[in-house]
Amino acid sequence: MKDKEYILKQVKERKVKFIRLWFTDILGFLKSVAITPNQLETALEDGIGFDGSSIQGFARIDESDMMALPDPNTFQLLPWRSREEGAVARIFCDITLPDGTPYEGDPRWVLKRALKRAADMGYTFYVGPELEFFYFKSSKGAPEGLDQGGYFDLTVADVASDLRRDTVLMLEDMGIEVEYSHHEAAPSQHEIDLKYTDALTMADNAMTYRLVVKEVAVKYGYHATFMPKPICGQNGSGMHTHQSLFKGSRNAFFDPKDKFHLSADAKHYIAGLMTHGPEIAMITNQWVNSYKRLVPGYEAPVYPSWALRNRSDLIRIPSYKPGKEEATRVEYRLPDPACNPYLAFACMLAAGLDGIENKLTLPEPVESNIYEMSEEERISLGIGQLPENLHEATLLAARSDLLKRTLGEHVFSKLIENKKAEWNRFKQQVTQWELDNYLPIL
Repeated sequence: MKDKEYILKQVKERKVKFIRLWFTDILGFLKSVAITPNQLETALEDGIGFDGSSIQGFARIDESDMMALPDPNTFQLLPWRSREEGAVARIFCDITLPDGTPYEGDPRWVLKRALKRAADMGYTFYVGPELEFFYFKSSKGAPEGLDQGGYFDLTVADVASDLRRDTVLMLEDMGIEVEYSHHEAAPSQHEIDLKYTDALTMADNAMTYRLVVKEVAVKYGYHATFMPKPICGQNGSGMHTHQSLFKGSRNAFFDPKDKFHLSADAKHYIAGLMTHGPEIAMITNQWVNSYKRLVPGYEAPVYPSWALRNRSDLIRIPSYKPGKEEATRVEYRLPDPACNPYLAFACMLAAGLDGIENKLTLPEPVESNIYEMSEEERISLGIGQLPENLHEATLLAARSDLLKRTLGEHVFSKLIENKKAEWNRFKQQVTQWELDNYLPIL
């Protein structure tokens, strides 16, 4: 645990010139205000004031005074800044009202509330997300990749490998442990997997990860994107999220006597994710483009089902290895890397905990290819369907009591309002596909 004295000492010894205070808006965009070392002690004690009405989804203009209160545990130097020019550090902040009360519109606070609910039930929530992304030559015009590699491909003198290597080194410099990195299935698509940790730390790490990936790409003159589906006809980018609940040092998902090695809590948790997956999709997949990824044929889930081996299901249970009980986990395959990780982790946890509290029944796993089943077969197995677009997802979310309880009234209503507006803007667009297919014949 880092405290105020440790941070002040580090700033002095490392000759830090600026400290960036980071927080996110409700859509998951990183915000920052920079202070000098002279202001740091005051900021750590009292926070830094700002206009909340200028931040997406935060506050109305008549209740705009907010405070960004640094969390000392998140202090880290930014390794991409030149030490010759003076070191720069960052600290994540909690957003409060002027009286110190946590602000209900702060995504970090939403996750903290969800984690407290889990703690009250005796659980610690761990997550390990797999964030995929693309490297392109530019952010403008038609996407042009840097390689033609495929899954796990090793290519000679590949600039993308250098980008990935530098990214891993920077993340480790910041204390973010990386398990492995590799080329993904689509050309110029890559993945760097972060080692699992508690959900709040991981949400901070995911925000840092996205920025580091982009910073390294810019350094080389390229563009990195977490857009879920930037290329038609290729796999999109997902954020498969491995998750587990622990009671102390014991993995609450493991049962050595069960044929799947899953405890009753694990089965109820999975049932909760399957039951509530459609209504939380607006959080885990929050953009119009998110649903271009969720179509048959690209290893992305379309139906709420679970399996041990089938990679087209919503939920997969990685194989159990003897002696590795602590690794028993649920892999939730719906989210994409452009979500707000604080809200996504909070809603996945809430869905799972609801399954445990209400002892929801888990159906049998589906190991066959669901895409090839008829609608009648799916119905007979009790398999529904996930939302096909942002409009459907928003309608489901708007009716969700679980989502409203988890997000709080403020974030819930602001997100619904924002997503309705996004869909309305999108449906007015005339796409290139329409021009190509209709203009010549109509």
